[in-house]
Amino acid sequence: MQVELTYNKADVLQALRYHFITRKEIRLMVIIVNVFALVSAGLFFFHKISPMAFLISSLLWFSMMFMFWLWLPRTIYRRNATFKDHFTLSMQDNHMSIQNERGSKSWAWREFSEYLESPKFFHLYFNPRSFFLVPKDAFGGVEAVHEARMILKGKIKRGLLT
Repeated sequence: MQVELTYNKADVLQALRYHFITRKEIRLMVIIVNVFALVSAGLFFFHKISPMAFLISSLLWFSMMFMFWLWLPRTIYRRNATFKDHFTLSMQDNHMSIQNERGSKSWAWREFSEYLESPKFFHLYFNPRSFFLVPKDAFGGVEAVHEARMILKGKIKRGLLT
């Protein structure tokens, strides 16, 4: 199977957010900060804490949401030239390769530790922090996306990274 890859900035940013929220440590931190914000709102409502304490907890919540929702994905997008390039992706029986006018790279399927499917991308992980995004719209249709999903399912184990 061979497809042409191009990346849409808005879709990539959403895929990066999806990657961050699937990380266990980030998910745990978001839960803890949200519970902290709710408790501080309740305590402020019942006049148990000062407005300054509530303001500080609210700023913590806003800064964390800003960091994971806007700043971090945009920083990664800006620093990574891959998202601004065009590639030809080829899925073979024993490897996957990408190429463009500057060169090519090939990976044996065993080099991928896991894959994760988000609404618009396949996330192919080498390790918990290093991955390659394959846009689903590159496959052209539902049948081709399903065929790619079957190839990935047969070659790479699926699931959330630990």
